[in-house]
Formats: sequence, C-alpha cells, structure tokens
Amino acid sequence: MPGKKILYVTSEMSPYQEDSGMAAMVNKMALRMYNDGNDVRVFMPRFGLISERKFQLHEVIRLSGMNIIINDLDQPLIIKVASLPGERLQVYFIDNEEYFKRKSFYRDEEGHLFDDNDERGIFFARGVIETIKKLNWVPDVVHLNGWMASFIPLYLKHYYKNDSYFSDTEFVLSVYNEEDGEFSKEEIKGKFAFDGMPELKVLENPTFRNFVREAMDLVDIVIKGDEFLEKDLEDKFHQTKSNKKDYIQPEQINTIY
Repeated sequence: MPGKKILYVTSEMSPYQEDSGMAAMVNKMALRMYNDGNDVRVFMPRFGLISERKFQLHEVIRLSGMNIIINDLDQPLIIKVASLPGERLQVYFIDNEEYFKRKSFYRDEEGHLFDDNDERGIFFARGVIETIKKLNWVPDVVHLNGWMASFIPLYLKHYYKNDSYFSDTEFVLSVYNEEDGEFSKEEIKGKFAFDGMPELKVLENPTFRNFVREAMDLVDIVIKGDEFLEKDLEDKFHQTKSNKKDYIQPEQINTIY
C-alpha cells in the first residue's frame, strides 16, 4: 500500500559502495518502495571513501549543530544529504570528522580494526534517532541493515525507553553475512555504562555479529538479507521469537511491510 513513511538505515548502499550485496539490496528495496509512492528516506554513515563532489553531498544546516556525547566527549553531528544519482530519493549522511573522515570502513591500512568502532556505531545510531526526531518525521517502518544499524533497537529499548516517539513504528532487520569484528570488552562496557545502559548479555562477547544477533530479538520482523546465512546467523535466525521471513528478491519487499 503506497503512502507509508519508510526509513532505511544502513551502513552500505550502492552506488556509494560497490561490490556489496547489502549495498545493492538496500538500493533496490528503497527505490522499489519509493517508486510505489511511499515517502522513503535513507540514512547511512558518510564514510571518507564516499566522494562528496562526485555524489553532490551538501550539509543540511538546520539539522546539523547538535552534539552527541560519547563517553563524556561532545562530538558534533553533521548531516549531509544527496539525491540518489538519477533519482529523487533523498539519502542522509551522518558525518563527524573524528569518526568518518578516514578513507576506510572499519580497519586501518594494515588490516587492524579501529579502536573506536564501538563509538562510531553508537554515534551513528544515536545520530539517526536524534535527526529523525529533529525532522519531526515519524516513520511507519524503520528497516535496519548492517551491524551499525543494529545498535538502534538496543538504544531505543534502554537509553530512550521513556521516549514514545517510535512507539507506533514497525522495526524490520535484514541480516547479512557481513564481516565480523571484535570490540574491546572493557572499553565498550564503559561506553554503554556512561549512557546508563544495563549489563547487556551481548557485552560479554561484543562483536559486530553478536550485536546483530541481539537486535534480532528486539525488532518486529527479521529478514534474511542473504539467501544463505552463515551458521551462527542462521542458528540465531531460527531461534529468535521475532517474526521471520526468508530471503526475498528486493522487488518483493512491498509484501513485507
């Protein structure tokens, strides 16, 4: 049914990332729902690999200027926007010089994971939530893609537990075989504790994928983003009590919402 307000939150979307199943899937889902007459918006990180000049990103002054406090440090939130090339679909980029200027995603040139990936995920999740509220745009559906987006349902359950802004919103999570990575247990525990978050089970073994697994239990619908999930994700997919949908072609996403 057209006329819905649908938000896609993702760490990857083509053409900003190429050669990624998630990036292609999100692009096709968002365009399908947009072309069906829905009010669709996309939020993603403005990784340094994304060319602002090529994709004509520009800052949205009225949305920028907020600070997100991460581990007792004020981090300025910058919002940039662009239209998907050749389309009218708007893509919003969460930006911050400290977290997203570097020219790679989660690892340095030597292949080591960045020490602040946890802060980057927290900043992205809270940045999306705060920006949507500032837009005064209440989505009917929020479709989460990627481990960074999986921080959102955790924060909504705990940090924003007394906030009713998303109380009528349906949350959907697509699960992909994305690269896994570890966080420092003590570091991430401290950062979550600073935000008043409880001792979550996932913090005993904090990895990219384990946050996705945790989020599966906190959303309304879980979808296989890849046709065949790797064993750890497949096992959790079958265990979760959330509603489940097997892999579908992106053109069929209108059968889910």
